[in-house]
Amino acid sequence: MDLFALDEELAQWEAELPYSEGELRLKLLSRLAWQLRQRDGVRSAQLVVEATPLAFLLPAAERRVLAARWELIKAESSWLGGDLDTASAIAERAMLEFARHNDRLGAADTHSLLAWIAVDRGDSAGCENELALAIADARASGDAMRIDIFESLAALFSVFRNAPAANERWSKRFAIDLAGQHPVVAGWISDYLGTAAFQAAEFGRAISHLIAAFEAALVSGQVRRAVILATNIGNAFTRLNAHDAALEWMQRGLELARPTGWPMCIGLAQMQSAETLRHLGQRPAAKALLRDALQMLAPLAGSRAFVMALEYQGDLALDLGDYEAALASFRELEQRGHALAQSDFHSCARRGQAHALAGLGRIEQAQAAAMSALTLARELNDPFSQIAALRVLADIHVGNAMSVLQYLREALMIAATIDGYIVPGELLDSVAREYAAVGDFARAYEFSVQANAARDRTNSQDATNRAIAMQVQHQTERDRQLAAAEAQRAEVLAQTSATLSHLSAIGQEITAQLDASAVFRALDRHVHGLLDSTHFSIFLLAPDGDFLHCAFGVEMGLPLPPMRIALSDPSFNTARCVRERDEILIEIEDKSDTPNLIPGTLPTLSLLFAPLMIGERVLGVMTVQSMLPRAYGERERLIFRTLCAYGAIALDNAAAQAQLLEKNLELERAYKALEEVSLTDQLTGLRNRRFFLQHVESDVALCLRGYDGGEAGADSDLVFYMVDLDHFKEVNDRHGHAAGDSVLVQMKDRLREVFRESDYLVRWGGEEFLVLARATDRSGAHVVAERIRQAVSSRDFVLPDGTPLARSCSIGFACYPFLPSHPRLMSWSQVVELADLGLYISKHSGRDAWTAVHATGAAQPEQLFARLVRQLGDCVERGEARIVTSLGERTIITP
Repeated sequence: MDLFALDEELAQWEAELPYSEGELRLKLLSRLAWQLRQRDGVRSAQLVVEATPLAFLLPAAERRVLAARWELIKAESSWLGGDLDTASAIAERAMLEFARHNDRLGAADTHSLLAWIAVDRGDSAGCENELALAIADARASGDAMRIDIFESLAALFSVFRNAPAANERWSKRFAIDLAGQHPVVAGWISDYLGTAAFQAAEFGRAISHLIAAFEAALVSGQVRRAVILATNIGNAFTRLNAHDAALEWMQRGLELARPTGWPMCIGLAQMQSAETLRHLGQRPAAKALLRDALQMLAPLAGSRAFVMALEYQGDLALDLGDYEAALASFRELEQRGHALAQSDFHSCARRGQAHALAGLGRIEQAQAAAMSALTLARELNDPFSQIAALRVLADIHVGNAMSVLQYLREALMIAATIDGYIVPGELLDSVAREYAAVGDFARAYEFSVQANAARDRTNSQDATNRAIAMQVQHQTERDRQLAAAEAQRAEVLAQTSATLSHLSAIGQEITAQLDASAVFRALDRHVHGLLDSTHFSIFLLAPDGDFLHCAFGVEMGLPLPPMRIALSDPSFNTARCVRERDEILIEIEDKSDTPNLIPGTLPTLSLLFAPLMIGERVLGVMTVQSMLPRAYGERERLIFRTLCAYGAIALDNAAAQAQLLEKNLELERAYKALEEVSLTDQLTGLRNRRFFLQHVESDVALCLRGYDGGEAGADSDLVFYMVDLDHFKEVNDRHGHAAGDSVLVQMKDRLREVFRESDYLVRWGGEEFLVLARATDRSGAHVVAERIRQAVSSRDFVLPDGTPLARSCSIGFACYPFLPSHPRLMSWSQVVELADLGLYISKHSGRDAWTAVHATGAAQPEQLFARLVRQLGDCVERGEARIVTSLGERTIITP
C-alpha cells in the first residue's frame, strides 16, 4: 500500500467500488480509507467501519496487520487534531502488531508518523531516530518511493538544524532536475530544495520549489503539508516585501486549514498571516491574529511553529515599543531554539534581544548581542539575518554617522545579492539621513527618492485592502467554527448505517434552517414521521441557567401551554435530563401510574428524554412520548439521538446566525472606521500620504481646466509646501518619543493656524508635513511660507512635563503649474519633488528658513524638470545658497 496516492488513482478505485465484492471490496475499502486519512477523515473512518466485517475473509495474521493499519489511521487523526499522547499510544500499539507479523512497510509508516509526532513535541533527536528507523524499514521492504520520501524528510529537517551541513550532505543525493520522478517524490524533494533555498535567503528560488511541492501535496492528499507549504510560500513573499502575493498565499493556507480543525495548520496559517499584516503596518489586526495563533498552538508548545510565533511576537512588541515584552519573547525564543537544536532561531533571537536592549538603554549589552547575531548569521550564510543584525548595529551607533553608514552600506550590499528582494523604505531613509549628516546631499536625495519608491511598491493599496479583508474574514470564520465542527460530528453519526444515511438528508434539511421556529417545525415533522409520538416538546435552558422553558410543544396535534421548570426541581424528568446530561428512557406498564406527569398532558406509557448538547454545553432537552408501551427500542433511540444532535446544531446555528448578523453589522462599521483610519495619521489626526494621493489628481484637473479655459488666475494655482521640523531627532533622543509626539501634535496645531480648512494638510512622514494650498496666489506664496516659519519659531513648544522647547522649521515650496504659460510641461509630482529640493536647500543652508523654487523667465526647455533638479543639486553641492531677504528666503532658482 503506497504511502500517498494521486487523486486520479482514488477516482479509479471509487469507480470500481460499487461493482466489487468480497476480498476485492475489502482491498478497495482499505486503500481508500488509508488515502482519505487527510483528504476526508470522516469518510475514512466510515470506510473502516464498512470494511471491518469483511476482514474475517482474511487469515488471522493478515487480518491483524490490516487492523493495525486501521489503527494507524486513528493515530494520524489524533496527531492532526493535536492530541499527541493519544496518537503516540495508538501508533505504538500498531507498531507491536506490525513487528509481530514482520510487516516492514507498516513499521516504516509508523516510524514516519512517530517522527512527525516528535517534531510537534519539539523532540529533534527523537524525530531523527524515528526517521532513521523508517528509512531502514523502507529499505528492507524495497520500497523506493518511501525511501525517497523519508530521506527527503530527513534532509528537510536537517536544514533547520544546520543549513550548510545539510546542503553538504544532501545536495548530491537530490538532483534539482526532477524529471521522471513520481509526483509525490518530486514534491518532497522540491520541499527540501525550497526550504534550503529559503534558509539561504534565496527566496525567488525557494518560492519556485515550494509551489511545485504545494501542487504535489494537493493532488496526493497531503492536506497538512499543503497548508504548511502555502504559508511558507507566503512567508517567502513577505521576506521579499511582496506583501500582496504573500497575503494571497496566506489566504490559500487559511482556506485549506479552517475546515480541518487541526491546530497546527490553523495556528501556522494565522501566525504567518499575522506577520504579513505586521509588515503592512496593520498592528492591531496582527496582534489579535497572533494571539489566536498562540492559543491554537498551545498544545504544540514544543513545535517549531510555536517557536516561530514567539519570534513574530517579539518583533511585534518591538514595533509597538514594548521593549520589556520583546526582550522576554526573544529570550524564550533563544531557549526554545536551543531545545529544538535548530540554528536559524539563534541569530534572530540575539538580534531581537539587541534591539530590545537598545530600546531599554542598555547599549553595551545590545552591541554585544547584535555582534553575536551578526557572527551567527555569517556562519550560517544567512543574508536576511545579516541585514537585520546590521540594521540593529546601525541603530545602536546612531549619532556616529560614519559608523552607521558603514553598517547600512554593508546591509545594502548584502540586500543586492538577494534576488527579487525589495529594500525596505525605512532602510533607504536611514541611509539618506546619514549621507545628509555627513554633508553628501546629492546621495542623500538619491536614497530619499529610492525610499519613496520602495514604500510605494511594498505598501500598495491592494495589499492593504486584502489585509483588512483577511482580518474581517478571520473574525467571521472564528464565529462559525464551532457550529461547523459540530455539524461534522453529527454527520459522522448520521452515516454509520442505512437508517442514519436517510437521517443525513433529514439532518441537512434541519441544520439548513437559520430560524428557531423553522427548526422546531422541521423537527416536529420528522419526529412524527419516524417515531410513534403522542407528545413532542423542546425545552430550552434560560440564559441564567436556572430554569427551562417550553419553547415548542405539541400533543395530539395541539400546542402545549407555555410553562417554566426550575432546573433544581426533582419532580420533572426534563430538569433531571439536563442535570445528568444523559438520555432518560421511562417505560410504564400501567397507564394509571404515570409519575412526574406534566399538568394538562396525557398519561403516556413510553417517555424518552435526551439533552440538546453542543460539545459540553447544554442547550436544553427534547422529549418524545407515546401512548404505546415499549415504543422506543434501540433503533428508535438511535434515531431520536440523531435528531437531537441535528436539532442542537440547528438551534445553535440559529442563535449564532442572529449573533452573526449583529457581528457583521459591527464588522461593517469597523471596516468603514478602518478605512477612515487608513487615510488618517493616528498621532496628529491629519490626513496621510494615501489620502493625498487619492485626492490630488482631481485638484490638478480642476486647476488645468482653469488654464485651458483661459480663465487662469489665483483661484487656479496650487502651491505645494514641504515643511520639516529642525533638529527633531534631538527631541526624541533627549526627551523621549512621548515628547516628540507632543511636539508633532503642536506642530499640527500651528500649521492649522496658517492654512484654511479647504487646504490639504498632510503628515508626509516622520517630522515632515506636506501642505497643498488649493487657492493661494503664487505671488503671495512666500508670505504664507513666512507665516509658517514664524508660527513655528515665534513661540516655544511645551513638552509633557511642562518644559519649554524652542524649535524652528525649514520650508520648501513650488507652484503648480510651474510655468503658467505652459501648464502641462511639468507634472504635479515633479513640482512636489522641486518643493522637496527646496526643503533640502533650507535644511542645509542654516535651517529656520524657506526656499521657493520657481521659474522667473519664459524658458521652455523640454528637459526643464531634469535641468532644475541638476541646478538645485549643484547649488547644494557647492554650498552656494544665498540669503535674499530678511524674511528667511534662501534662494530662487530660475531656468
